[in-house]
Amino acid sequence: MSVRTKVLGMVDVMMRVPPILVIDEILKIGMGLPSRSYTDKSVDKGGGASDISSFHHQSSNNSIDAAAGTDSISNFDMFTQVTNASLEKAIDNASTAAIAGGVLSSSFGNLIDELAKDSYLSDLLSITSIKFVICVLGLFCALGIFMLWTRHLVMVYMFVISLGLTFLSHWSNVSALALMENNSCILEDILSMNTTRLLDTGGVAVSLLPHLVAQWFMGMLFAYIHLGPRYSILQRSMPLIFASPILLATLPLKMRIIKYLPILAAAVPLLLTKITIMSSGMEAGKTVYNGYQFATNFVSNFGLSALIENEWQRLNVPSVLRVFWTIRITQEFLGLVLNDQVNAMNLIPTSQKLLVDGCETLTAVLGMTSIISVICHYIGKAFQWYLLTFENDEEKSLGTVSAVLFYILALQTGLTSLSPDKRFVRLCRNLCLLFTALLHFLHNIVSPILMSLSAARNPSRKRHFRALTVCAFLIIAPIVLLVTLWSRHSPSTWLLAVTAFSVEVVVKVCVSLATYSLFLLDARRPSFWEKLDDYLYYVRAFGNSVEFCFGILLFFNGAWILIFESAQNATGGAIRAIMMCIHAYFNIWCEAQAGWSVFMKRRSAVHKISALPEATSAQLHAFDDVCAICYQDNSLSEAAESSSNTPSMVTVSTSVSGANLNSDEGFVTITNTMNSNSNSSTSSTAAAATFATAAASNTTHSFRFSRNLGMQD
Repeated sequence: MSVRTKVLGMVDVMMRVPPILVIDEILKIGMGLPSRSYTDKSVDKGGGASDISSFHHQSSNNSIDAAAGTDSISNFDMFTQVTNASLEKAIDNASTAAIAGGVLSSSFGNLIDELAKDSYLSDLLSITSIKFVICVLGLFCALGIFMLWTRHLVMVYMFVISLGLTFLSHWSNVSALALMENNSCILEDILSMNTTRLLDTGGVAVSLLPHLVAQWFMGMLFAYIHLGPRYSILQRSMPLIFASPILLATLPLKMRIIKYLPILAAAVPLLLTKITIMSSGMEAGKTVYNGYQFATNFVSNFGLSALIENEWQRLNVPSVLRVFWTIRITQEFLGLVLNDQVNAMNLIPTSQKLLVDGCETLTAVLGMTSIISVICHYIGKAFQWYLLTFENDEEKSLGTVSAVLFYILALQTGLTSLSPDKRFVRLCRNLCLLFTALLHFLHNIVSPILMSLSAARNPSRKRHFRALTVCAFLIIAPIVLLVTLWSRHSPSTWLLAVTAFSVEVVVKVCVSLATYSLFLLDARRPSFWEKLDDYLYYVRAFGNSVEFCFGILLFFNGAWILIFESAQNATGGAIRAIMMCIHAYFNIWCEAQAGWSVFMKRRSAVHKISALPEATSAQLHAFDDVCAICYQDNSLSEAAESSSNTPSMVTVSTSVSGANLNSDEGFVTITNTMNSNSNSSTSSTAAAATFATAAASNTTHSFRFSRNLGMQD
């Protein structure tokens, strides 16, 4: 990727951040709706106490406001509190009446009539409705600007900047004329060459010079970026138009004329802006319609998920969210620094304050999620580098899955609706759950590496050592976490979930290590280990049974939280209910069906093979061949009768798993006694290849051998 492409991509990301900032501010004020103040500062039972209230109350020693300003702010706060209190009281009374007698009761109806006649409450609801409508419109406008193509986004910014330059020029002209109001005419000083007054640093001429230079540059920039008609004479005279009020104010004009000069100067750029709006309205409508047509055609051809993925990549959402969250946290930190609230003694409380403010709104939680996604991604990359492997799909999805998990946890627990102290405690709890999930993801990375090292009999001790040290970390880390949490917190549903996840990852790592050890022991044995498959089955069955039991435990734990602890968070309760249904189907029902199916197939296979009589020494000597599957010498085999009553040798191990040995038709994996050794060898090779394919696919196969050893599936 070239430097130019990287720079353009960075510019595109930066242009999409301001709409996210607007959405965040709208969500921060609660969409204009009255919000309840946090009065309960207690911490949930089982959580750690964190006192960060000092960051939400400013010290009176740092206040530099005037007494009148302070009184007005206090009065405004009191008015807001009274407004919220009256509205909350009315809602509480209505709720009480509805609960006591129902919504059709006379008491509830009378209360609603009284509320309808209350002029104060009526005005309050009208103002609230207007604020809500404005916030909704601003939200949709910001979201629409965020989703524009880069070309249209540049046009929007050019229009906004040109409009901003117009108002900035007007403000600068008004400020400059205010400086000249009570001073002598500058034109007289220029004509009389009064350099003393002209060059005086505290004089009017020196004070006006920055305004004049700024007006000139704003005029040149407006002429370059505005989207209105570009007439040659108008373009050249635009800097002069912007600076004309200051230049004309130097003349001996009457004050009532000078007062209107900034308005006349701003009329020209405003007229051009109005022409731009009128001429671009139809084009904006066509752009929206074309975008709708593109989306509908894309969905009909490729599906909704493909459209979301395509737009996600086009908008570069993760990078935009990371930049947005970084700007937000930097702004909060600079505010604390400017207020002298950051020093070497309170770095930890400052970090707590920034983390709490970093998940204050849904957009802020999305930004924090994108940061966590990057951290988890690089953690996976670090473990991948340590394990000397560079192709792992689990590592590629580690950041995405971690981000989705963290955001779902935030929605389930109502992170944004909690008070600051409770929010910090809940954030720490969610991060503990995310850490345990990260351990599961790391196990999914190291487990295939362990199996490949043991099955391939890799002699590289360094790779074995690295994989084993990662397994040791995956065992020690959850144990240390559990010891720390249980020693500092009382039992709770959250702690039970963390414990279940941690114990589950320890069991999974132990199962992987046991499987790895069995394969290593098999590699060092001089003879064929017939019971290896049985031991592997028992170990994996134990691990799967433990995971299944923990899945049921987590389901009941989630049901308890949903019924008894999610009453105050309707959205989080709905999301938790959906996730519980998904968990119950995929992790409990489907796993139970798959496990029972494997158990019954294995039981049937073992029963059918054990029902066959053992081959005699004479039969083995007459057969004089190796096993068609494992290529080991035949020391113990089973004898069967084929469909033509011809004795045959069953040379498979008695620990076959997942195959359907249909002895009723004589279809077992066999090799017939032949006079030609070459034909027998060819038959054995074919049987081995076919059975290995069936075993690898874990499907049910039956094999028929004809008289000439031709095998049919």
